[in-house]
Amino acid sequence: MEDFMNTQKSALGISDFLQNAQNYTQENFPDLNMDNLFSSAITGNLGTNFWTNSILNFAGNEVRLAIQLMITVLIVIIIHSIFKAIVENLGNDTTSKIIYFIQYLIIVTLITDSLISVVNLTRESIGEVTGFMNLLIPLLSTLMLTTGCITTTGIIQPIILFMISFIGNFISNFLIPMLLISITLGIVSNISDKVQIGKLSKFLNSSIVWILGIILTVFVCSLSIEGTLSSSVDGMTAKTAKAAVSNFIPVVGKILGDSVDSIIGCGNILKNAVGVIGVVAIIGIVILPILKLGILWISFYVLSGACEVVADQKIVKLIAQISDGYKVMLAILFSVSVMFIIGITLVLKITNSALMYR
Repeated sequence: MEDFMNTQKSALGISDFLQNAQNYTQENFPDLNMDNLFSSAITGNLGTNFWTNSILNFAGNEVRLAIQLMITVLIVIIIHSIFKAIVENLGNDTTSKIIYFIQYLIIVTLITDSLISVVNLTRESIGEVTGFMNLLIPLLSTLMLTTGCITTTGIIQPIILFMISFIGNFISNFLIPMLLISITLGIVSNISDKVQIGKLSKFLNSSIVWILGIILTVFVCSLSIEGTLSSSVDGMTAKTAKAAVSNFIPVVGKILGDSVDSIIGCGNILKNAVGVIGVVAIIGIVILPILKLGILWISFYVLSGACEVVADQKIVKLIAQISDGYKVMLAILFSVSVMFIIGITLVLKITNSALMYR
């Protein structure tokens, strides 16, 4: 069995796939070795200690940067509050408004710099996950064919490839720009009391969450329904073919049938191991950006509550809306990751179910 798997690993391009997976995760997890992980997945001894240090170091650094940003914004707010109290005692409303606008511009500048970097990071992560899935699905389809899942492969592969391309492009070209518009509206709505478009910003955020939920539901339902129907067909077809080989070929028919079972079993082990590597690689690509978004979301949420005592109400609303923007961005990246991981596990489950019918 070991010789067969090594031959198949080279012949089916699994080695090249592992190298590509290594390249996708190398930046975030330099200590992760995909070849060793693949061997562990085949034997069922898969450990998760390879990313603990990287996650802890990254989280510590991001928390430090978030605290620095929070302190900077709080200092600006406190300085503004002091100047505002002095100017209001002098009875100069014009100067007070000018000081408010200066404070607002400084805070928006500080927030925008962090926001732009996070938006670019989210786009890059979605692009990397989409590109990796476009490498994984053809290999999984090939391995599915080696296990006799012909009908399942013919139905599922087009669905997954179409949905991956559609979801990646839709999020990058529609949902993220929609989120940026929502954040911009939130910033503009708090410049002055005369501009009231905060509810439109919240509506856009809610719409993004609903759209993500619909896409996730359609993706999972499509795979589940089509895969369930096709897996039973593949199982019965393979069972019939095995019976024909065993009964109609004299002398060696039974031996050939058992040999086919062994080969299919080895192919199934390879397929499951590749699927596990796919899940690990996706997690390796998105875990640090998700962690960064989560830290920023919590930081701005805490900041909005901390500055409520000394800050103008419009500043508090601004920081709260920025926090909501990070939360929606986190939902986008998390939903895409979970969607693709569910897709991989469903494919594995469906093809494994087809083998059970035999």
